[in-house]
Amino acid sequence: MTPTDLIDLIRAKAPAQGRYFVALAGPPGAGKSTLAAELVSALGQGAKAVPMDGFHYDDAVLIARGARHRKGAPDTFDVQGFLHLLRRLRIEDEVAIPLFDRDLEISRAGADIVTAQDCLLVVEGNYLLFNDPPWNEAAALFDLTVWIDVPEAELDRRLMARWAHFGKTPDAARAWIDGNDMPNIRRVTQRSRVADVVVRWS
Repeated sequence: MTPTDLIDLIRAKAPAQGRYFVALAGPPGAGKSTLAAELVSALGQGAKAVPMDGFHYDDAVLIARGARHRKGAPDTFDVQGFLHLLRRLRIEDEVAIPLFDRDLEISRAGADIVTAQDCLLVVEGNYLLFNDPPWNEAAALFDLTVWIDVPEAELDRRLMARWAHFGKTPDAARAWIDGNDMPNIRRVTQRSRVADVVVRWS
């Protein structure tokens, strides 16, 4: 399925009233936030992106737990906070959501607002379809689940470019990808449930 096909599918399936939750899942580097922004732009008024990355634990917490070198692994997120947010979005008209600032490497609480007018919610993140508990509770909270399929070699290329953009040397980027990103890519690819649809995204 192409992104254009996905836009048409969401328009066809979304109800006239009430919120409709679309999950965009995929490994690091798959282009989840880029595709989410494209979908929201195309769907127009009433569509809103809700990123999972706002639930990263702060570096201070990860350092205290000896997990800073694994930032981005499933246990380095406040998963219960994320699940609570999804449930609130089902029943509350207005909900503040956190956003992750990659430049500052920090999550900003209350950085955006989902309003009563936001009915098409495009939720994006690595672990939306992850089968390990408690992440596996998320899948039932979505109306449509989408897996973004990107070859591993392309993910590697994109991640090298990403970390160069954020100031890592080629050697540091290579070490981070091999030691952290690639294990997460394989973890999420191998241990996620099958999505309703698959998008080939490049």
